[in-house]
Amino acid sequence: MKHGLPPILWPHARLLVLGSLPGDESLRRQQYYGNPRNQFWAILARIHGATVGDDYAQRLAFLEHHGIALWDVLARAERRGSLDGNIRNEAPNDFEAAFRAMPQLRVIALNGSKAAAAFARHVRPKFAAWLESLRILALPSTSPVPTRKYLDLDAKAEFWRAILIP
Repeated sequence: MKHGLPPILWPHARLLVLGSLPGDESLRRQQYYGNPRNQFWAILARIHGATVGDDYAQRLAFLEHHGIALWDVLARAERRGSLDGNIRNEAPNDFEAAFRAMPQLRVIALNGSKAAAAFARHVRPKFAAWLESLRILALPSTSPVPTRKYLDLDAKAEFWRAILIP
């Protein structure tokens, strides 16, 4: 059984990025998107035209400055390795307190198809009325495993930019 990381929430957050469950390297480092090959931080840098920093404290400061919160849909699950396709017996995080902690939240970005599916299954039914006022966006995964349509960093970053910044 693998357990996720605590949320990174800011009262002024307007965007919440939700992954599925941290991979092994992120869990080992206790850092969101801790695998150096994951494209999350590079995509944020391209979208905002700024460096996010190499050190995790700098990255968290970048998130805070830009009003971006991070968490995962799943609190825990059985998973061999880091692939989302290996997730079994999943249990969702409890979003009630998180949503209350971010009164300015406007957008939830779901990082990858597993995060989107888990969100639809576990979160959307419970918070349907509250979510009506938000934009919910399914985005291609920033995982180092290439997706069919978005094989490179530039293509993923452009898609994220076009969707997140209308």
